[in-house]
Amino acid sequence: MDPMSNGASELRTLAPAAIALVREWLAEAERIPADPAGEQLGGMLRDPDGLAFTVGFVDGVVRPESLEVAAANLHRLAARIPAFLPAPLAAALRAGGALAPRLPGVVVPIARRVLRRMVGHLVIDATEARLGPAIARLQGDGVRLNLNLLGEAVLGDREARRRVEGTMALLRRDDVDYVSIKVSSTVAPHQPWGFDAAVGEIVDRLAPLYEFAAASPTPKFINLDMEEYRDLELTLAVFERLLARPELHRLEIGIVLQAYLPDALAAMQRVQAVAAARVAEGGAPVKVRLVKGANLPMERVDAELHGWPLATEPSKRATDTNWLRVLDWALRPERLANVRLGVAGHNLFDLALALLVAEARGATDGVDVEMLLGMAPAQAEAVRRRAGGLLLYTPIVHPGEFDVAIAYLVRRLEEGASPENFMSAVFDLDDDEALFARERERFVASVAALASDAAQPDAPGPDAPGPGAPGPGAPAPDAPAPAPNRTQDRRREPASAAFDPAAPFANACDSDPALPANQQWAAGIRARIPASSLGLDALAAAEVRDAAGLELRIRTARDAQPEWAARGADARARILEAVADELERRRGELVEVAAAECGKLLDQTDVEVSEAIDFARYYARLARGLEAVDGAVAHPVGVVAVVPPWNFPVAIPAGGALAALASGAAVVLKPASAAARCGALVAEACWAAGVPPEALQLVALAGDDRRALGDALIAHEAIDRVVLTGGSETAERFRELRPELGLLAETSGKNAIIITPSADYDLAVRDVIASAFGHSGQKCSASSLVVLVGQAGRSRRIRDQLVDGVRSLRVGPPTDPLARMGPLTGPAGEKLLRGLTTLEPGETWVLAPRRLDDEGRCWTPGIRAGVRPGGEFHRVEHFGPVLGVVRVETLDEAIDVVNGVDYGLTSGLHSLDRDEIARWLERVDAGNLYVNRGITGAIVQRQPFGGWKRSSVGATAKAGGP
Repeated sequence: MDPMSNGASELRTLAPAAIALVREWLAEAERIPADPAGEQLGGMLRDPDGLAFTVGFVDGVVRPESLEVAAANLHRLAARIPAFLPAPLAAALRAGGALAPRLPGVVVPIARRVLRRMVGHLVIDATEARLGPAIARLQGDGVRLNLNLLGEAVLGDREARRRVEGTMALLRRDDVDYVSIKVSSTVAPHQPWGFDAAVGEIVDRLAPLYEFAAASPTPKFINLDMEEYRDLELTLAVFERLLARPELHRLEIGIVLQAYLPDALAAMQRVQAVAAARVAEGGAPVKVRLVKGANLPMERVDAELHGWPLATEPSKRATDTNWLRVLDWALRPERLANVRLGVAGHNLFDLALALLVAEARGATDGVDVEMLLGMAPAQAEAVRRRAGGLLLYTPIVHPGEFDVAIAYLVRRLEEGASPENFMSAVFDLDDDEALFARERERFVASVAALASDAAQPDAPGPDAPGPGAPGPGAPAPDAPAPAPNRTQDRRREPASAAFDPAAPFANACDSDPALPANQQWAAGIRARIPASSLGLDALAAAEVRDAAGLELRIRTARDAQPEWAARGADARARILEAVADELERRRGELVEVAAAECGKLLDQTDVEVSEAIDFARYYARLARGLEAVDGAVAHPVGVVAVVPPWNFPVAIPAGGALAALASGAAVVLKPASAAARCGALVAEACWAAGVPPEALQLVALAGDDRRALGDALIAHEAIDRVVLTGGSETAERFRELRPELGLLAETSGKNAIIITPSADYDLAVRDVIASAFGHSGQKCSASSLVVLVGQAGRSRRIRDQLVDGVRSLRVGPPTDPLARMGPLTGPAGEKLLRGLTTLEPGETWVLAPRRLDDEGRCWTPGIRAGVRPGGEFHRVEHFGPVLGVVRVETLDEAIDVVNGVDYGLTSGLHSLDRDEIARWLERVDAGNLYVNRGITGAIVQRQPFGGWKRSSVGATAKAGGP
């Protein structure tokens, strides 16, 4: 019999006993003295308004550094105090809310202390004076603590080192024997496509912790934690690399696996294979902490933004079933000898079944029960008494950084309030039979689903090795693991998309760096970059050195246009759909050439290729619409000259050319000389898909007269329209060459992000760094200014996080797997050199840029403070890796600074205050507005792109919209 089928049957048999055990625990918990903090938490979760009020209090009163902002938020919250608060506390908050605007320095600290008392039992104080007594109070009588040091968001190397050092300080304590740390907290944010290099860097950073634990005379345990799917393979690889170190051979270490990932069983089997080999060689066993997973909202956002399948199970029931699936497979004596199991969670039915299965299989010695500090402590005590011990996951935080515990607390509170989750019923199971029945039926259904899955004769395994798949040489598992939801493999030839005009538009999927197959694809691209020659043949054939050659190209396009238009909209649309497929097939080639020619990093170009594919499919849809307007006939212009820039060498040439071709026009495509090979590859993809070469003329201007030839192209009478993306000076020159020209131009930008005291500072700084220094600041949408309002301009936290994050950006060529900022496409010109080297009166360097090469293409990023409204750096687009900081006192002043330039392309605001957001939206003057996010990155049909004022010339519409 299939062991999984046998095990599932055993679980089903034990389920009634588990339900009975839960009733015993609930009865026992009733006899344990109630914890006031726990009772208050239960009241909050029962109250329909409880979670919203608590989260609003945390975000509005605890998070802001500004006492005035916190006071204003407290004043608003006091008008809607929920019923769960005891009458004295509710009255105190109402009084405090009334007084807060007048006495913020008195009232706000008191209000913050009230919240700390409300949720302080979930997180403990990390200061020396309080940590020791807290550990002594909580630990003992079979209870152990798994300490997890919380801290500011890790945006740079300083904070990462601080987190590791803080964890080391915990390990050095005599009263600490168990800690957790995430790999993402140990190093500055890494290049997602540099997997192997990142693993090595993380192992080097973690090694001292493990070496200390291995040498300790008393046992010390380190658990590798994780939250996001993108860290699954990374965490597994780091774990395996640590296990392979000889000096750690006798040290038992642990890792977390999340059951809401279908990959969990394959990952468990992989850990088992490695651990079995280790134990066979005389090494120590390892431990897996099995959790359900608590990062679902962010997983949904990540999947939606990139067009990926959701990494998690589709439902809570499926997650519960998968938790049981992994439990059943792992909880066997022969496997527990290699991999001890921590069954973690608060679902009493799951824990009861796990204990009963362990007892039935004679495997209790290899199982720990793990719960969260402060959540239903009476139930936890009842479980401890039956299990013989309990491990409490215990977050700790320094009081001055209590706001950094917000993310953890919000997840815990949201988990508790969601009706899908067991925690929403945990405080009322003992006296609400309907809730008990609901949770019992959910439990029974998950056990039945496991039995049903196990009975399937052909249970599928992964169609491709996922992040948790056993590695080469691992013994074959005796149970098929569920297939991962994400199986993208860029090494494979993509299938042509079946186009359905009636289906909703769907964006192309970006490449997923979380998957090993894609990492291999990326490594292959990096290896090809130094000798890359793609596009050179097409450029040679497209070379134009004189007026006669240019005339031939233009006339050829003119002559081909009528036949192209006569094909009809549907035929043109089908060809554009084929172009989309061809661009997808050539994704790796386009990334390779953009890196070799322009110095663009893989993560920057991959999304650009997706945008080019989206343009092809989007304009195919629009083409069909041209012939669907009753009573109207669309007549294309004859020939469109498309003049794209070098900074987006794939998406912009594709977008301009495909829009014109979709309309029935012919195109003369003249890519920027610094990105000519990229333009050639775009043209080749179009030709391969069926666009007639005569209707899409690639022009590569060469020789000493290139500027004159470029002017002649624009001035030529046969050119009916020009689509330009470039500098505003270029657009002005085109107008001078031919005043009557139909010019459609997206030009420059001088863009800013405003941060108010109401913002989430960590998220704001993260977005500023990405917006200012992505592609070395060489984006017309880049944020070259950050405007700090009021207290935000005096915030040590903003300054430290910004400096740490920017200083930690590794600069290097696209062949460097750890580079997070690439070189300039060409040597810095006069204007950019001023921005990189010359300060104006009153300005200072917070981080001075440094030139790293003789050519002048590689610079470290810079930050200049004291930028004054009206000065050169405020007004001029420098187009490089330098950020200016402006300080003002009010939001209206900040908006005046943003509007006080000639351009109006992109603009951002970081604020959690709805009134501030509304005011900004009403007043700011830019074509693309972003709230609480970065300000770069156009996405077809989701973030159409186009500007106002000098950022736009002609009767343009936003690219990729509506």
